[in-house]
Amino acid sequence: MTRLLPILLLVGAGAACGPVRSTAYLLDADVALQAAKTAGAETYAPYEYTSAQLYLFKAREEVGYSDYQVAVEFATKASKFANEARDKALAAAQNDLPSAPSRNE
Repeated sequence: MTRLLPILLLVGAGAACGPVRSTAYLLDADVALQAAKTAGAETYAPYEYTSAQLYLFKAREEVGYSDYQVAVEFATKASKFANEARDKALAAAQNDLPSAPSRNE
């Protein structure tokens, strides 16, 4: 019985990794998506923003089916698209700003 206890503890700890890991990736993707939204990605990077939303939605769905590895993959893609959307939106918004007059004028 004492030999079996460490094995059971390892199995139990390994079973908990999937939900914890997928939750961390989902939170990261959600934060990245919110940053993209704040940067105006809905307007300036609609493809990337929508892709991030849909990948995040699918990642949450896979967590619901307890398919944590697939959820992590979708959440990673959501983060990637959200970061691209944010970067693209920031660059586009910066190009829309009127240039400031120089100090020499």
